Amino acid sequence: MKIRLGLSEMRAEEIARYCAGELYDFTEGDCPIKYVCTDSREADSETLFVATRGERADGHDFISSAIKSGCRCVLCEYVPTDTAGAKAAFITVESSIDAFSLCAKGYREGKPLKTVALTGSVGKTTTKELTAAILRRERRLFATEGNFNSVIGMPMSLMSVEEDRDTAVFEMGMSGFGEIRAMTRAATPDIAMVINVGSSHLEYLKTRDNIARAKLEIAEGIREGGILLLNGDEPLLSRHVKRGKYQIIYVGSENREGCEIFAENIKVCDTGTEFDLDFMGKRINSLKINLIGKQFAVNASFAAAAALLMGISEGSVRGGLCDYVPDSMRQSIYEKDGIRIIADCYNAAPESTRAAIDTLSALTVKGKRIALLGDMRELGEDFERMHREIGEYAARGGLDLLFTLGESGAYIACAAIDSGMSAQNVFAERDQENTESLVAEIRARIEPGDAILFKASRGVRLERVISSLFG
Repeated sequence: MKIRLGLSEMRAEEIARYCAGELYDFTEGDCPIKYVCTDSREADSETLFVATRGERADGHDFISSAIKSGCRCVLCEYVPTDTAGAKAAFITVESSIDAFSLCAKGYREGKPLKTVALTGSVGKTTTKELTAAILRRERRLFATEGNFNSVIGMPMSLMSVEEDRDTAVFEMGMSGFGEIRAMTRAATPDIAMVINVGSSHLEYLKTRDNIARAKLEIAEGIREGGILLLNGDEPLLSRHVKRGKYQIIYVGSENREGCEIFAENIKVCDTGTEFDLDFMGKRINSLKINLIGKQFAVNASFAAAAALLMGISEGSVRGGLCDYVPDSMRQSIYEKDGIRIIADCYNAAPESTRAAIDTLSALTVKGKRIALLGDMRELGEDFERMHREIGEYAARGGLDLLFTLGESGAYIACAAIDSGMSAQNVFAERDQENTESLVAEIRARIEPGDAILFKASRGVRLERVISSLFG
């Protein structure tokens, strides 16, 4: 992961000052920094190498190789002995990750930038892209891309914002406590959103209460006088939110009395979703998005709310929502050989999987409704129950055929049969790597006029099956 600094170059003494680190400077002469990286293979004489500790590797083990590649400035927790004599600057800190967030904050401090930050268990990227589609109609916008939503990736995005940008949208993911806190303190958002609290990360945080608390860390960085948008349909957020020097506004589609911004009259059809928005007493009718599903109306409501609160016109809100087209991994709906394909392979949790089944059920289909569902990861001790509940939901959702992939996916298949689906219409492949028999079975059962949903966690790589079936 490597970025180019969006503003001026940095020097080692500046980096040390930003992150309150100890500077050991063994360079000879000036050492301007134009880039930042976390991969030693991308380091060179103009790049700050940030040595971080991860589950699979420790960046400190690669500091010497970064220096051999020409790197002259390193942010780290200790200086390895094998770097003795290196003509480089070392900034040592207690935590490289925490220090890097401070570095990003210091680098951007004092530079005018309106920021929107958002988090949630599902739909983060969709909401970010919807928000960006609206804002870029009237603002010089920067929005995070790809997987730059981590405790390292988001600060890198912040540091890469160019001088000519006046507004930025940052997505914040997490796996545990403290990560969103570090990101939001760096970004200091004018508007922050928590779009939902799901079941993802139960493996690490154990309870949905803990997930809600971790998501609400985003409020800690809000600028004085800023706004916190919360999902008003989720009681955990109102229960755990702390009052601060910011305004709290609730957005939703179910709890009418508890929401100042409310999506209603939601209509789902084959080409998208349409809804009316009550924006704090002002009526905005017939907003349309190119996404199929009630849940996307809530995502779009958050995006519209953030934009309107930033002074964006209603016309740009309407047009921006229409501009957004999902990428190939997130609810991409298209037709191939007379078959409707719903490719939703980027990630999966119980909430998003149920919503995907609802989308399949909402489509007008001449033939069969078919789903291929795979393992949902990071669900903790209750993973079996949650997979079985999806099987029950699929059986009630009017599916004609159900295929599953993976060990946990097999629980979906068993529960679907127990809930009334014919065993002849359910096929389970436990071995995630053995997709040949699965592809052959689908190929034998699918025909023009059918619609098929593909939904699983990213690690299952369901796009392999789509490629084998449809090229």
